[in-house]
Amino acid sequence: MKFFELNFKDGDARAGTLYTSHGAIDTPVFMPVATQGSVKAIGVDDLNRIGSQIVLANTYHLYLRPGHEVIEKISGLHKFMGWNKAILTDSGGFQGFSLAHLRTVTKDGFIFKSHIDGSIFRFNYEDVIKFQTLLGSDIIMPLDICSSSNQNKSQVEESMILTNEWISKTRKLNINSDQFMFGIVQGGMYEDLRKSCVEQMIDLSFPGYAIGGLSVGEDIDVMYRIVDYTANILPLNSPRYLMGVGSPENLIECISKGIDMFDCVLPTRIARNGSLFLDSGRINITNATFKFDDNPIDLSCNCFTCAHYSKAYIHHLFKAKEFLAYRLASIHNLYFIVNLMREIRKTILMGEFNNFKKEFLSRYNSADRLTQVAQKKMWIQSQERKGRDKF
Repeated sequence: MKFFELNFKDGDARAGTLYTSHGAIDTPVFMPVATQGSVKAIGVDDLNRIGSQIVLANTYHLYLRPGHEVIEKISGLHKFMGWNKAILTDSGGFQGFSLAHLRTVTKDGFIFKSHIDGSIFRFNYEDVIKFQTLLGSDIIMPLDICSSSNQNKSQVEESMILTNEWISKTRKLNINSDQFMFGIVQGGMYEDLRKSCVEQMIDLSFPGYAIGGLSVGEDIDVMYRIVDYTANILPLNSPRYLMGVGSPENLIECISKGIDMFDCVLPTRIARNGSLFLDSGRINITNATFKFDDNPIDLSCNCFTCAHYSKAYIHHLFKAKEFLAYRLASIHNLYFIVNLMREIRKTILMGEFNNFKKEFLSRYNSADRLTQVAQKKMWIQSQERKGRDKF
């Protein structure tokens, strides 16, 4: 089966098509995060209405709960979720980073202390692939080690070498005939390490390549530099996936550097805190200024939330701590991002991407970098507390 077709380039920005057994996917594409088989606060009907083409689920979390027995009995994750479009499953390597206090690195994977009940279990590169074949995900990821931004070069290199060993062995494992495995490029903030890792991944001839180990607290200019460098040495006719990036300004900038695929919890995470995307930037719907505002969040938005509800009503739901607030806010933010990807693809195909980028960034007032870093660190700390507070 042909997996990827590069339709058009506008500078380094790319429009392509991914072909899976659960449908074709236009790129650039953003994947909502369904960590435990569910995008928090919304259902698959909402995702279909938004226009999502693919979601991301997490192998580590699904391995723990509901576990392989349930997934195997119910014949895979698509049926379990009631989702008939494509799924990418992350390996759980990021949990080796965010739950570092609950794991030990071994020669073939991790030993974790479960953040749920404290039980000890092994999570090695072979188990990860076997479980993803049971899940039946369309795109699967090998186990990797995500280095933190404060590690020194020798520590990053040591983790990268071990990751490459795991991935090299993983490439020889059997997967389902309709699954596609990506290679993962690590190497921290060091271009020479990134280059070495890219060369090893290309030698293994993957159908697609992910760039990992970014958006982990580094300065935004450093992230852009590494994305630009790495994308330019990856194969032209293979999809490039930047892991864990999802703010509008970051998406546009990284698309301009040749990235095709993204995932991030940010749109739904900030939505549940009342922060909503507009073309002009973010607003916080809990602010008193919206108490009497009878307009939709965005007059130009065609999402379900904006078609049916006012800012005053959503403000009220947040103040009353009604669960519906989280659903309506998440629908809006995901629609904003998914629609942004559609608009970007159109401009690439028309050769107008650079003009679109300039116009968008000139009016979009992004959260300042210190705020972004603080929000990211708070989220990582919340992941760490999952286990620490219990055990």
